[in-house]
Amino acid sequence: MAVTKEQVESTLNSKLNPSHLEVIDTSGGCGASFTVAIVSERFEGKRLLERHRIVNAALVEEMKQIHALSITKAFTPDQWKQQEAQVSQPTA
Repeated sequence: MAVTKEQVESTLNSKLNPSHLEVIDTSGGCGASFTVAIVSERFEGKRLLERHRIVNAALVEEMKQIHALSITKAFTPDQWKQQEAQVSQPTA
């Protein structure tokens, strides 16, 4: 049985308690490829590679069926706020 976007969201929500989570099925619906953007306090004090490992470890069962997982953002809440502030600044 293929992994669904909802399964990935549910697992990440229960294991990492993110303040922001965006999961996109990039496989066209077959559940083999996902893109993830996640903001979690669990990333505090962790380097980017460690953050990716945390996400992969949370999805250990799902990864048995997922062909590709692209983690586009793995931010702490403070980093997320900073990025949102930069994006919302008007350009001259």
